[in-house]
Amino acid sequence: MALPAVLRGTAHAEPGVTFVSAAKRGDAFTVLLLGHDGSIIRELPLAARGHDIALHGPSGRAVVFARRPGTFAVAFETVSTREPQIFTASEGRHFYGHGAFSSDGRLLYVSENDIANAVGVIGIYDAVSGYQRIGEMPSFGVGPHEIILLGDGKTLAVANGGIDTVPEAGRENLNLDNMEPSLVFIDAGNGVLLAKHTLAAELAQLSIRHIAPDAQGRVWFGGQWEGDASATPELIGCAGCDQGLKLITPSNALGASLKGYIGSVAASVDGAIIAASAPKAGRVLYIDSRSGNVVAESTLKDGCGIAGEAGGTFAVTSGLGAFRHETPGAPVLSETMLADIAFDNHLRRLI
Repeated sequence: MALPAVLRGTAHAEPGVTFVSAAKRGDAFTVLLLGHDGSIIRELPLAARGHDIALHGPSGRAVVFARRPGTFAVAFETVSTREPQIFTASEGRHFYGHGAFSSDGRLLYVSENDIANAVGVIGIYDAVSGYQRIGEMPSFGVGPHEIILLGDGKTLAVANGGIDTVPEAGRENLNLDNMEPSLVFIDAGNGVLLAKHTLAAELAQLSIRHIAPDAQGRVWFGGQWEGDASATPELIGCAGCDQGLKLITPSNALGASLKGYIGSVAASVDGAIIAASAPKAGRVLYIDSRSGNVVAESTLKDGCGIAGEAGGTFAVTSGLGAFRHETPGAPVLSETMLADIAFDNHLRRLI
């Protein structure tokens, strides 16, 4: 079955706030609420490095997650300056840096690790009553990373990176010799597995991390190669609930030239174009979601955060403080450098 694109609500942010990103300002970690031009409208301090931010536009709810294998998350509002709320992973769990709200904004789904059993779970939190953890469901894999709720409001797509980590070992990957990355589709209401797609054995070290939906109901993914650099495969592909995984087939191999690393994936508002950032290579690729062809690319040193905008443009941020708007295949529309700011991997658009 074809699944529609991810839900998009109308965000009622405080005046001027258009984007949100975790960042580092000097030696301090923070969350930045940004205007359309990249200007900082408000910021929230973090005790340690943040990663991605889950947004529910209609309610203004937002949550920033610690970078894997962190154990804290900070809930805040984009509609007010109300005091943020910190919540932590339950005993025996850690976060993988990503989450997604239910369509009504009442529940938050969070990618987590069941540390003792080295399997992925999706923690379920009550976003209305203080982000209390009220349950969990299996992620049907190891190392669940990005989660998105598809446009039917019922289906979660989960990128299982295939990598096991534990807080005491930091970011050390514990199972590189027996990875099994997968892209799964789960019924958000009852936790039933709708589909699970895995890669061929020779691609088992391609960790599926980040995902975005297209206009045809497929989910596009970007991977990070954990194997021998000389064997780096293509890093970008797609799958549907009823369609298996398929990597892009560019005329010239791209995986190695992208340094084996895709840092973020985003769709244009209409789902026609998929953008994938390769920060280690300083490149952003633009892919026609219907044909699967790479139609354009841009260069931005350490560029990683991407967000689709109306009119087919994209906003892109870098770890060196750049904030730009660009159109695939066209010159940069605008670019601002924020002094002493290092944007983290992900950029989220509110409106």
